[in-house]
Amino acid sequence: MKTRLKDCLKDGRGAINGWLSIPNTFTAEIFAAQDFDSITIDLQHGLVDYQAALTMLQAMSASDATPMVRPPWLEPGIIMKLLDAGALGVICPMVNNRADAEAFVGACNYVPDGYRSSGPTRAGMIYGGDYHNQSNKTIVTLAMIETEEALANVAEIAATPGLTGLYIGPSDLSISLGHKPGLDRAEPEMLEAIDKILAAAKAAGIKAGIHCLENSYAKNMLAKGFDLVTLSNDVRLLSSSVNAAVSGMRA
Repeated sequence: MKTRLKDCLKDGRGAINGWLSIPNTFTAEIFAAQDFDSITIDLQHGLVDYQAALTMLQAMSASDATPMVRPPWLEPGIIMKLLDAGALGVICPMVNNRADAEAFVGACNYVPDGYRSSGPTRAGMIYGGDYHNQSNKTIVTLAMIETEEALANVAEIAATPGLTGLYIGPSDLSISLGHKPGLDRAEPEMLEAIDKILAAAKAAGIKAGIHCLENSYAKNMLAKGFDLVTLSNDVRLLSSSVNAAVSGMRA
C-alpha cells in the first residue's frame, strides 16, 4: 500500500501532487520517476478513459508516489472500478453538499464504513491479501469544492465522517462566483472563498488541497496552510516547455 501521501499529510509536510491528463503510459512513467508525493490521473477533463487509466496505473507501479484518480463525476460505479484497478486516492468533482460527500466517502469504503462492493481484482493482487482490511484506513478521499453551493455548504461537507480533505477547483469555483475561468486566483472574492474553505477544513480536523498553475502560487498556498498542492498538469507543462524551446530558437 503506497502510503506516501497519507504519511505526508499525517506528518504535516506539504504534499506535492502531479496531474496526468494525457492518456499515455510513457508520460505517466515520466511523472512517476519524479519526486511527487502523489500523482492523479484525470478522467474528468483529461483525455483518459478507464482502460487508459488502468495501463497508466500499471506504468506508475515502480514509483512510491500514491496513485490517485479524478473520476468523471460522483458516480459510485466508476469510483469503485478505479479503486479496484489500484488507485489509492480519489479527488471527486462537484461535491456540493453533505449528501454528496457521504455518497462519495461511502463509495470508497467497504462495510461498515461505506458501501463499496468487494472485488479488488488488481488492487488485491498488487497490494496483498490483507487489502480488504487495510483499504478503508488507506484510501485518500478528497471532495472538490468548486461551486457556489459547495462553498455555502463547506462546513457540513468538511464534517463528513471518513473524508480525508477538501480540494479546491479554482477554475469552476471562479466561474460559479461570476469570474472568468483559470487557476491561481487573486480576486478578493476568490481569496476570501479560498480562505473560507481552508478554515472549514482546519476546523473539521481534515486536510485541504488546491490546484495551482505556477510554483510561486503553490508555495504561497502551502505557506497559507494548505496540506497539498497540485503543480499544473502534463499538458500545460509539456506545452510550456516546448513553447519556451521553440520561442528561444525563433528569437
